[in-house]
Amino acid sequence: MASDYRTPSDIHPCLTYDDAPAAIEWLCRVFGFEKRLVVPGPDGTIRHSELRLGSGVVMVSSPQPEAGRFGPRSDRGAPSILSVCVADPDAHHARAKAAGARIVRPLRDEDYGARGYGTEDLEGHQWYFADYRPGAHWDEPSGG
Repeated sequence: MASDYRTPSDIHPCLTYDDAPAAIEWLCRVFGFEKRLVVPGPDGTIRHSELRLGSGVVMVSSPQPEAGRFGPRSDRGAPSILSVCVADPDAHHARAKAAGARIVRPLRDEDYGARGYGTEDLEGHQWYFADYRPGAHWDEPSGG
């Protein structure tokens, strides 16, 4: 059964790699990240992962063309997204939409329990605002 070991930060980078399994192993071996959650996708891909270093978390996945997410070597889409935890995703969405933000992923409830939406800033960086904070699905706390 998963426990709640949520991280203290409200902002988490989400990185897309063409070979996410290799990137996860490399980030752990070379930089000392610890795998806390890995959600496999089809054909050996990674749908979502959470890697911890101290109190920080980076989320890593394989390309997701349907969401406009591609690896950094691609000339299209976004290789990174910032995931930001907000207390009230509905109010945040309403504010952003009223201010003219380009919504790229509609406000919705996710299958992992979060509620949020995706948007782009004025130069095309992607942001995901939701009531999600990594750690909710970790099985046990880690040292560090």
